[in-house]
Order: sequence, then structure tokens, then C-alpha cells
Amino acid sequence: MALSFATHFSRVRLAVAWIVATLPGANAQETRTPLTPATTPPTAVSSSSTVAYTNSMAVLDDRRKLGNGDRVSFRVVEDRKPPTQLIVADSGEMEVPLIGRVAASGKTCKQLAWEIKKLLDKDYFYNATVIVGLDSLSAKSRGKIYIWGQVRNQGALEIPSDEAFTVSRAILRAGGFADFANRKAVKLTRKNGDTLTVDVVKVLEKGQIDKDIELQPDDIISVPQRLVNF
Repeated sequence: MALSFATHFSRVRLAVAWIVATLPGANAQETRTPLTPATTPPTAVSSSSTVAYTNSMAVLDDRRKLGNGDRVSFRVVEDRKPPTQLIVADSGEMEVPLIGRVAASGKTCKQLAWEIKKLLDKDYFYNATVIVGLDSLSAKSRGKIYIWGQVRNQGALEIPSDEAFTVSRAILRAGGFADFANRKAVKLTRKNGDTLTVDVVKVLEKGQIDKDIELQPDDIISVPQRLVNF
């Protein structure tokens, strides 16, 4: 029996479809590995999210100073690599990729990043963006400061490793001001002989934390007495 025109056409269409399906690359769309979006964060990053995803040096911490034994994460944005963890050695230096040892102790993450940037821009990058962030603090003592005068408890105080230890915090740690303290003229003497005056009233009562100076080992805080006690 002769096939009808409709049946013959249907079989031809099926044959053509089978041939097309067997051609090389016909199923490429199904087997092709999807591209990873550029915004997807790297999964191998084990450091703080600040260092992993920040591309601006302006937002780096400029208050807390690094000490020996602290661990930081380091990244150069233009290098397109995950952050590297570095440690501040007992010498106060840090071994930085490409440039070697850099003095780090006593500097903030922002200060250290700008110093590293200058060194990298000399030989390795054009206008590098350096990101440095604190991962963990050393349990080692950061030294002592000394406080005397019109406070509740005079004497030496350990500089804690887990906070930015400032003049106002040291006074609070010493039990607070005594009754006749001059809170507006607290004197800070540095190891090198420099002297600074801190108005703690502006810090604690008016919230002007930018006037609260971070302490360094061997600093001496003296709280004077008010001239008129009333």
C-alpha cells in the first residue's frame, strides 16, 4: 500500500531531526560549564570579609595599632589573588610578598597599607591598591602604662591586646576620677618626653572620641587636682 503524503512527510521530518541531533556540538548548550559571575566571592578566602571584598584603602582601620604576634590579611587588588595571612614577628617586622620585611608594629592597618603601597609602586605595580585587615590579636602583653594623681586606683595598668586602650579607658580601668580631679586637663607623657593634654569631659560627656588618644607602652597619665574644689 502506498504511503500517504502526510505519513511520508512525518517520517522525513523525524529523520532530519535525528540527523541534526547527532551533529557535533548539537548539545553544547546542555554540556557547557556555566561561567562564574565576576561578583562571586572566592571560596578559598579564610580571612576577614573586609580584606576579602574591600577594594578601597580609605575604609581601612586607622585607630588600632598592630603589635608583635598579631595576624593580618594582606591583598593587592590588582593582583587578583585571595588574601594572604601575615604575622608581625617579635622584631616588629612583617614579611610581605615581593618586598620582604616591613616594620609593622605600632602602625595601624591603614598606615601599613600605604607604606607597603609605596614600596610596591616602585618596582612591581602602577598605583597598587593594598588592603590590610586585622585577623587576630596576639595574646602577648603589649606593655604597661602608668597612671597617678586624682584617680581611684593609681599604679601600672597592662595594655590589653583586644582593644584600643585610650586615655579615657585607662582612667575608667583605674576606677574613675577622684572627687577633686581636673577632668579637662589630663596630662599624657610619652616615653620620648612629648606631652599631650586630653579633655576627658569632651570625650566621655560630649562623645568627641577623636580627642581620646590611644596609649603606647610606658606612657604616663597624670590627673591633676582642680584649683578650686567646689
